[in-house]
Amino acid sequence: MMNEEILENVNDRLDDAIEQGRYMIENDDLPEQVEEFKQQAESVVRQHPFKCLAGGLLAGFIVGKLLSSDS
Repeated sequence: MMNEEILENVNDRLDDAIEQGRYMIENDDLPEQVEEFKQQAESVVRQHPFKCLAGGLLAGFIVGKLLSSDS
């Protein structure tokens, strides 16, 4: 019974994610939103280059550790 509830919850979340993805693909403003996000990201990197570099290195280290685990 508990497994069925979990599966139903997962299915509902997947349906929501698919619907959001469909909306994003069909949305005419998507290219403009992507360009705006790109400009914001560039602005943040220009304002805080060392923090962004450190964050990228840390994220790479964590992903590397997760992918190279011996489990």
